[in-house]
Amino acid sequence: MDLPPRIIDVPGAPAPPGGAPRAEPIPLVPVAQPAGPPIHPLSAVLLVVVDNLWNLAEFAVIDWIVTIPLSFISVSVPVYFLQRFLRHDSRGRALAMAFLLGVLAAVPLSITGTPAGLAILAWAGAAKVFGRRLPGAPGS
Repeated sequence: MDLPPRIIDVPGAPAPPGGAPRAEPIPLVPVAQPAGPPIHPLSAVLLVVVDNLWNLAEFAVIDWIVTIPLSFISVSVPVYFLQRFLRHDSRGRALAMAFLLGVLAAVPLSITGTPAGLAILAWAGAAKVFGRRLPGAPGS
């Protein structure tokens, strides 16, 4: 892999010919994603709230034609903005998280009490939201 030459700024060195400004050095360390869980805690809380609304409509199959799209939209749109502007994710990553959580909210049963829901909450760092530490976590 060919890398461009590193530019070293030496104090007192003459300016490049032609009076051109010095080129900015290329950073050698890639910019990392924010540390922590991949889902913002408010996004996880929104999923839990909307997902638990399925406890009311789970048995009314006739209403699913309205309830499923509304659940998807009511989770995916706010999650996109939460991920984009509070977690500072890229547009694609925020859209992927919004789609994933929107689909999970639209599933016509409450997944929060299932192992899948528990895994999502742990993935989102829900223990930090409620002030509890997970067993085996550093500092516990």
